[in-house]
Amino acid sequence: MIHNISPNDAAARLAAGTALLVDVREAGEFAARHAAGSLSRPLSLADQGPLLCGSGIDVIFTCQTGRRTAANAARLAALVPGRRGLVLDGGLDGWARAGQKLVGSEAALPLPLMRQVQIAAGLLVLAGVALAVLVAPGFIALAGFVGAGLTFAGVSGWCGMARLLALMPWNRPAAPVPAAPLAA
Repeated sequence: MIHNISPNDAAARLAAGTALLVDVREAGEFAARHAAGSLSRPLSLADQGPLLCGSGIDVIFTCQTGRRTAANAARLAALVPGRRGLVLDGGLDGWARAGQKLVGSEAALPLPLMRQVQIAAGLLVLAGVALAVLVAPGFIALAGFVGAGLTFAGVSGWCGMARLLALMPWNRPAAPVPAAPLAA
């Protein structure tokens, strides 16, 4: 089961050593800006098994705004079997509004991943239409394929193009990022 927690309550638990903050955004997003002391465990790696941390430690999940963690609450709950998982209200944006410290380098990520998806999808659609007009009508299938992919991403919450773009070199952090919490 996943419950919400306010940024100030989360910060108090982190300071007391009774909680672990886990950021579920992609590595490039994490490198650009994250809560001090948080660990990176992207949703794209959620299938690597449960998080291991000491008994009595609450796991608090966060993303940018809280929408990603809310949409994936069941997957996140599976990462902390037998214990209560928490979601940071308002994500990192809420953390910053509450005056809590953020660290990272805004230059680490040239563009947010979803903007990269929008640019790539737009260029593929334009290319498909231009090729259909200038070369052969069958190229219109490229535009249709991209439209179908975007529709699937909107309905399912899974975007293959975003996963592919997240693997690109410009979306990887320059410095190593902690990948998983320490085992108990």
